[in-house]
This record gives sequence, structure tokens and C-alpha cells, in this order.
Amino acid sequence: MSHNGLKGHIPPSLGRLSVVESLDLSFNQLSGEIPQQLASPMSLEFLNLSHNYLQGCIPQGPQPHTFESNSYESNDGLHGFPVSKDCGNDPVSETNYTVSALDNQESNSEFLNDFWNAALMGYGSGICIGLSIIYFMISTGNIKWLARIIEELEHKINMRRRKN
Repeated sequence: MSHNGLKGHIPPSLGRLSVVESLDLSFNQLSGEIPQQLASPMSLEFLNLSHNYLQGCIPQGPQPHTFESNSYESNDGLHGFPVSKDCGNDPVSETNYTVSALDNQESNSEFLNDFWNAALMGYGSGICIGLSIIYFMISTGNIKWLARIIEELEHKINMRRRKN
């Protein structure tokens, strides 16, 4: 029933439809609160109420927890789990905040893992290329530049030791 220009409130009697598995009321002009009856156990597996003018707290119960947050998007007046705005002092909102914080920690640790993987790949590639260049220079017999670099480093190290 999406994209039909439906207006008004969602009828509470929809919660009594025990054989409906999917309910899409998105992109209409529905307003008011979501009836508590939609939170009661029923066979509803998919619910989309996005892009309406709904407001108030999302009903809590076993059913709404299975719906994704995009089921409620573009309803600026909605509060509670699973949308980001909390609905007062309900424990589900605190759980939502905790879950969100855990998601942030997971994404941060995922970023760090990716960062270290990239850094290790860079160092590994650099070492392989460097060893290849050294091998090539030694095998061709042109190692004067390498000897000169080593002598300069040795000289710098000795000068620092003398200063200390």
C-alpha cells in the first residue's frame, strides 16, 4: 500500500491481521503515532513506515525489534529504538545507545585493523623492493655507492658518539 497518498492515522485494527507477513505503508501521508497493536506478536516479518509524517515513540515489543531502522526513516517525529532519537527513559533506548557505542567501537577497531594491514603491506613491499635493489647492485658488482653510504653513516654515528 505504498505510494498511495493515504492520509490520517494508522488504524490499530492492523495489529489484528494475524496472517499478514509484509506491510508496506511507505511514501504516504500517514500521521500520528504508530499503534501499540503493531508491536504485539503476529506473523509480520517486514514493515516499512518510511517517508510519512509519523511521530511519537515506536511501540516496544518483540516484533518492532526485528525491523531495520530504515523502516522508519524520514519520519522526523519518531523516537525510540531502532531510530537514533531516544524515547525518554525507556531501557530499550539505552540499549540502542549501547549497541550504537559498540558499533562505533567495532568500526574504530576495523579501521585500525585496516590501517595496520595497509602499513604492514607498505613496509613489506618496501623491504622486498629494497632487498631486490641491493641484490641487483651486488650481483652486478656496482656496490661503490652502497659502500659510500655505509661509510657516511658510520662517520655520522662516530661524530655523535664523540659529542656525547
